[in-house]
Amino acid sequence: MMNDSTLTHAPHTASTQASVGSSIRRGVSRAALAATLACAALSSLIAAPAVAAPIDSLIKSVKFDDVDGVKKLLAKGMDPNSVDNQGMPLLVLAAREKSDKVGAVLLANPKTNIEIEDKAGENAMMMAALNGDLDFVKQLIAKDAEVNKKGWAPLHYAAANGHDDVVKLLLDHSAYVDAGSPNGTTPLMMAARGGHVSTVKLLLDNGADLTVKNQIGMTALDFAKTYKEPDVVEGLSARLQQMQQK
Repeated sequence: MMNDSTLTHAPHTASTQASVGSSIRRGVSRAALAATLACAALSSLIAAPAVAAPIDSLIKSVKFDDVDGVKKLLAKGMDPNSVDNQGMPLLVLAAREKSDKVGAVLLANPKTNIEIEDKAGENAMMMAALNGDLDFVKQLIAKDAEVNKKGWAPLHYAAANGHDDVVKLLLDHSAYVDAGSPNGTTPLMMAARGGHVSTVKLLLDNGADLTVKNQIGMTALDFAKTYKEPDVVEGLSARLQQMQQK
């Protein structure tokens, strides 16, 4: 026998079932619509061609010495002092990549900071000197770039790689021959370390002091001995002997 409580828990009537079914169908429709829209949005993203940001295009143009590309982007208002994702300014990047034509364009722009540095404290003059890019160094000097930068100087960088033509150019423009780095290393020490005999001679002939010591007490001769450069050791030893005989 059914009591009153049994009746209250009886199955749904036909009308109730129809209402529930309608609600379920509406829910399914909404879910299907949302899924369709999501797929459409994803498809549009996949299908959309990748568009390079202006700064990426500018950096690429600098690397490939693309003068027209750089001129167009600068004309559109791009900053000539922009940096890449490593914090390297365009002018320093041009010097590193030997993009001399783009370098000239950047140097001609009155907004360009000629002394701008990367995160390592290196500027365009230093990078051009390191690469032995005589033309770029000449361009920078013509724009009054600093030859005697405090700390590591362009002369250190040119001497380190034995670029005699750049060393001579810098010395001809009053580069300090015994410039001391933050740890007291001189261009002569860098040339000796690299085994660059002709550079060592060039520096000595321009008044470099071979008796100077860095912060840990090493002279240029000590550098040559430490890095096993016998020709430099011989040359510096002979010069030192001549000094002592005077």
